[in-house]
Amino acid sequence: MTTTLRFDNIGKVFPGVRALDGVSFEVNAGEVHGLLGENGAGKSTLLKVLGGEYQPDSGRVLVEGNEMHFASAKESIAAGIAVIHQELQYVPDLTVAENLMLGRLPNSAGWVHKREAKQYVRERLLSMGVDLDVNKKLRDLSIAQRQMVEICKALMRNAKVIALDEPTSSLSHRETEVLFKLVRDLRAEGRALIYISHRLDEIYELCTGATIFRDGRKVASHSTLEGVTRDQLVREMVGREISDIWGYRPREAGEVRLEVRNMEGSKLVEPTSFSVRAGEIVGFFGLVGAGRSELMRLIYGADRKAAGEVVLDGKPLKIKHTSDAIRAGIVLCPEDRKEEGIIAIASVSENINISCRRHYLRGGLFLDHKREAKTADTFIERLKIKTPNRRQRIRFLSGGNQQKAILSRWLAEPDIKVVILDEPTRGIDVGAKHEIYNVIYQLAERGCAIVMISSELPEVLGVSDRVIAMKQGRIAGELTRAQANEASVLDLALPTGHPKKQQQPVAA
Repeated sequence: MTTTLRFDNIGKVFPGVRALDGVSFEVNAGEVHGLLGENGAGKSTLLKVLGGEYQPDSGRVLVEGNEMHFASAKESIAAGIAVIHQELQYVPDLTVAENLMLGRLPNSAGWVHKREAKQYVRERLLSMGVDLDVNKKLRDLSIAQRQMVEICKALMRNAKVIALDEPTSSLSHRETEVLFKLVRDLRAEGRALIYISHRLDEIYELCTGATIFRDGRKVASHSTLEGVTRDQLVREMVGREISDIWGYRPREAGEVRLEVRNMEGSKLVEPTSFSVRAGEIVGFFGLVGAGRSELMRLIYGADRKAAGEVVLDGKPLKIKHTSDAIRAGIVLCPEDRKEEGIIAIASVSENINISCRRHYLRGGLFLDHKREAKTADTFIERLKIKTPNRRQRIRFLSGGNQQKAILSRWLAEPDIKVVILDEPTRGIDVGAKHEIYNVIYQLAERGCAIVMISSELPEVLGVSDRVIAMKQGRIAGELTRAQANEASVLDLALPTGHPKKQQQPVAA
């Protein structure tokens, strides 16, 4: 096989962190090479070196035998490299067509030919089996649709090297099937692909081989995955044995803690009612667009409800704003951590303490900085957040470590009663997932009512005491842990004419 891409002894150092340490491996034409490792292991940093966002401190990147020096993303793209990052990079106020053609819009004498651009984008999307409204602005799309735009943007460049970082983290089953077909087609065309995913099913389904990172170093490499077990890959990633990732811990549930009555709002949520007991973990499952996230935002006061009532410990609440929910003891970890979860320019400490700061005021005016520092250090250690120190800006942390900081923010609140977790492990490695599940169980054991939304059905089944399936803006049914399995939950969640049976472009 022809070696298309080679990393030769790549090193990258940030203040206080050696992100990459002597990394070497190659990807051949017509291969899909998996890249595995815990959050913070260096995978995304390596892709940023490949994409020209970072310059290596040592080592070489070779493309088709030629040593490359990328001073910018533009130079990397010109060399035939396309990188799809986990954290989406788009212009929210531009349309789908404008985002996909950014930097190469057809023009003459300074005038952009919008009609020509739209027609070209429509034809390319159709050829890929993707159905998107080219006139819609990105800010009006769902996260899944935005992610599909990012994927299409890279694929439309006809690159010879394509790297995908957690591409399915926000995609529905149907959209994932479209992506898998595209990846297989690209491999058949002789492209070289790098595929990062924490979902081992995807690695085994798509990848010809894999390299495993730990703490910035390559710890193992497999030219083929035949005969390589899941347990072996997990052990190589985390450096320890994890026999049961879910680690489910049964417990006695108390009285009804949260009751939602006839909640209604937005186009996606019809009148909906459910309840959660103290110490109970209720998992919500449904296809993208089922209304799960929208329902939780209404409960939390992030969006205005049309009707409905939230009752906590038997007492109706007046929630007009998120601050009302927080004061009552209801907190939410949002699906989109980049846009809604973190304050990117603030430190890890500030992100952890931002909500509970009101408890740290002296005389109502002055912050107790020592107490803030102690809280941050406590949760950095407890949740094993990989950061040089509490003063590091959170935008420099991996996605999984950002998620841990958001969880720490709510754990630091002294009187939490209800915790709503929207895709809490999206893009997070198996070791960090195990740690987050333990935190969820600890919260339930201290009497919190837990509501968890996840697009990963095995996760919902593995962690939940009870499963609620949503479909087309309403609850389709609920199952006890004993009743719930993949078939029974999917039977409730899938609409008539399940997409798997339809052969048509995906409505991303």
